[in-house]
This record gives sequence, C-alpha cells and structure tokens, in this order.
Amino acid sequence: MKRLLLDINILLDVILARKPHADAAEVLWTMIEEHNAEGRLTAHAVTTFNYLVRQQRNHAQSMQAVRSLLQVFKVATVDGPVIHEALQMPGSDFEDCVTAAAAHRSGCAFIVTRDPRGFRGSPVEAVTPEAAIAILHTHPRSRR
Repeated sequence: MKRLLLDINILLDVILARKPHADAAEVLWTMIEEHNAEGRLTAHAVTTFNYLVRQQRNHAQSMQAVRSLLQVFKVATVDGPVIHEALQMPGSDFEDCVTAAAAHRSGCAFIVTRDPRGFRGSPVEAVTPEAAIAILHTHPRSRR
C-alpha cells in the first residue's frame, strides 16, 4: 500500500471545505479511509492545523478536527534526525524541508500538496491531490 504524507494545505482544504480545492482533497481523504493508501501527516502539522482551524472555528471544533485527523492519519515523527536532514535540504521554506525529511524518514512514496514546487530538492516526490488520486487508481495497493 502506498504511503502518502499530506501537506497541511490538503488537510485544511477538507476540514474547512475550501472550494475548489476541497473536492480532490476529500476524494483522497476517502481513499485513505478506505485503505487504498496509508496517510501520514507531520507532527508539527497537527499543532499548526489546530491553530488555523481554531482561527476559523472555535476551540471545541478545532480539537474535534484534530481527533478526526488522528482517526485517519498516522503521525510522521519530527525529531532530531529529521531536523538535521531538513537542514541539509536546498529549499528556502524550512517547514517544507522538515515535511520532506519526515516523509523521507517515514518511507512515504509521495508528498501530497497543492504546492509541489515548494518541495524542489525533496528526496520524496511532491504531487498534487489530483495526481495522487490518479496514481492510486493506476496502482492500487502497491507498495511504492
């Protein structure tokens, strides 16, 4: 089964119903729920996600959104080795470098994001939600 790390923008698209991006993000989320892929998110994305959802909703809703995430996605570790790997990457956005390093260290086949260009130099290929859906339809339940 392919392991995908979803960037925070994809998660927010679903929870905040951000149109037009939510449509593909919701399809991908459902595919992960149905075990067509294994979904991951970074540890630092959980706290940022909570903060951003709370800005749009309220504390109780943001905490429920986090619970919903954790029912579907596994958390990719962000620790010293991940940070050190991120420091070696050429990208200018350190948060994206940490995300790429976490995806790499957790064996992800792809990073799913609306901004693949933000992951230039990543050891894990970054694809859009639409591309990830096509890949999963073409290669269902394959390893990588």
